[in-house]
Amino acid sequence: MRFRGPLAGRYPAAAAMVALALIPYLALSGALPPMQRVIEQQLHLSAQSFELATGMANAAYAFGTVLAVQLALRAPGRRLLVLYAGLFLVACVIAAAAPSPGLFIAAHIVQGLCTSLMLIAAVPPLVAGWPVSRMPFTAMIMNLCVFGAVAVGPVIGGAEAGAGGWHVLFWCVAGCAAAALLFVLLTFEDVPPAEENARWDPLALVLAGCGCAAVFLGASELLTHALLSLIALLPLVGGLAVLLALVGYQAAAEDPLMPVRALFTTKPVAGIISAMTAGAASIAAIDLVEQAIQPTGSPGQLANLFWPEFGGAVLMALVFGALLRTRWLAALALAGLITLAAGIGTVTGIVGGGHWLVIVASALIGLGVGATVAPALFVAGYSVRSALIQRVFALVELLRAVAAFVTAPIILHLAMTVNGGATRGGIQAGMWVACAIVVVGAGIAATVFRLGGARLQAPDLERWQEGEEPAWDSPRLLDVPRRRRTARTAERRESAARTARGTAR
Repeated sequence: MRFRGPLAGRYPAAAAMVALALIPYLALSGALPPMQRVIEQQLHLSAQSFELATGMANAAYAFGTVLAVQLALRAPGRRLLVLYAGLFLVACVIAAAAPSPGLFIAAHIVQGLCTSLMLIAAVPPLVAGWPVSRMPFTAMIMNLCVFGAVAVGPVIGGAEAGAGGWHVLFWCVAGCAAAALLFVLLTFEDVPPAEENARWDPLALVLAGCGCAAVFLGASELLTHALLSLIALLPLVGGLAVLLALVGYQAAAEDPLMPVRALFTTKPVAGIISAMTAGAASIAAIDLVEQAIQPTGSPGQLANLFWPEFGGAVLMALVFGALLRTRWLAALALAGLITLAAGIGTVTGIVGGGHWLVIVASALIGLGVGATVAPALFVAGYSVRSALIQRVFALVELLRAVAAFVTAPIILHLAMTVNGGATRGGIQAGMWVACAIVVVGAGIAATVFRLGGARLQAPDLERWQEGEEPAWDSPRLLDVPRRRRTARTAERRESAARTARGTAR
């Protein structure tokens, strides 16, 4: 294809394209809970149908990461991106117009799918395809796109619900989708497939699709069914088993879609655990807070309580960019988990407490998640060759999405059904569960880092960008105990040899 966009090769235009591609759906996912009742009433949707629609959209987002890698290996990436952006625009227009409940649900599911397709197609080239001097800006943009958009969701969703509508927000999303498609065309520069001779891996796609669909279906059914009911428990357990089988299959494959073996070292494992933990606990905590404060004010008034979360995300994006090339990058995620635990602990008393708890907690949650999710993603990416960055992002986003959007419905279900339910101690119990997830996750990540003998190290981004080596050294898992055993064995052998020599004399 000879066409080359007039803004091709310009970093600001490429960054704007990535932001416009990712922010709409991710912001919408955070904005939907405050607007749920309005949408249900105007579209004549039941609460269960709405929950199923959002669950399947999240499933499509998770599955799209795997599908995007498979397609990128065999087809030109920028042509695929044009297709994804065009399909995303069509889905956004249909969802905003909402000619029928069924079309709204289908369009929203396609929105989730296309967002992850665009993420895997557009973000890795922005990370690895520009000079190293641009990487701190890319890191900040990624942080704001992945988490900042989710953080601002409750604010804009509450404001729209307070106005009694939802169409305006969806049309704004459609406008962003149109702008994203425009920037995709303006920055178009045809590139060959990543590996044109790579084999198709239908088994990985089937496992990813079935696993994501099943696990999110089970989580969605928790709205109206007990956790131990077959309609909820069977898809949940079965879906998780299938996804575990996918990871095991990819670890054993000679040429996997997702480089599980390459990531099975100290730093990326610690980073992935951190990202999954932060995603799972933060989404659950925000959902619980929204449930607790619903009776205490109008949606528009309550929306303003979540501005500090977005402010925390913006501040931490700046910090992330400043620390990207320093030895403190790997420590940032652990500091974020500690801050996140403090934020969730602050809001455990939200039932009967003042709105100031929400303001303080949302700021801490914004700081905590902003310091964890995107930094952990980069920690994993820098631990392998840059040529694998697309596959790394796919695996991390798959695991993070499943952890975040499946754990939250389970915790919310427990909060509504145990310890007196939402009006008594259920919310508090749910908050403590979310806090415990963060504490345990932080402990596991720190232990993995420590037992691997990893050290804080500034990434060598120039070496990484050349494509042959990782940006830093990542020891094997549990390398310290292994080294100690090896040293003790060598010492015993040496002692035995000395004894034998002495006896011989």
